Amino acid sequence: MKIGLLTDTHLPNLIKDLDELGPEPAEFFGSVDLILHGGDLIFTRVLDWLEQFAPVLCATGNNDPYTDSRSKEVQTLEVEGWRIGMVHSLEGEHRPMSELRKLFPCPVDIMVGGHTHQESLRERDGVVLMNSGSITFPRHKELRLGGVGLLELKPGSLHAEVIPIGETTGRPNPCEALSLDVRRG
Repeated sequence: MKIGLLTDTHLPNLIKDLDELGPEPAEFFGSVDLILHGGDLIFTRVLDWLEQFAPVLCATGNNDPYTDSRSKEVQTLEVEGWRIGMVHSLEGEHRPMSELRKLFPCPVDIMVGGHTHQESLRERDGVVLMNSGSITFPRHKELRLGGVGLLELKPGSLHAEVIPIGETTGRPNPCEALSLDVRRG
């Protein structure tokens, strides 16, 4: 199962959808089976656009003033034997894992978040922590292409990546490519 991740689109009103930033977002999301959005999309039209590629779930961000059946404060799901938990903010990722675990109603193997606009990927105390950074405002810079995440899950193995997707003319992509492989059992 291939899961595409994005967060913090903060899509301005003047931009209709991610196609306006180039072909890279559509190429990436066209290759996945499920899409998880870590929140702060601002407009639900982002979810509508993503659904042309795969089913979408979203964690409600602090800048999301809407109601949508695809979006909840906390999302949990199980895929290929891996339990995924997603919230908009894992801020304070360095705090004790016991505190981070309280964000979810059940134990999870993978925690997905956003909010910081800064990509990160690591395993801590047996849990993968992943933030793909902002796809449109990476590291809080002005509108430009940034990063997406990829989770490839199989029973007993996980491959995770943060991927810089393209460049915006005159605005280099500051996102750093990150990768992690985990085997269990």
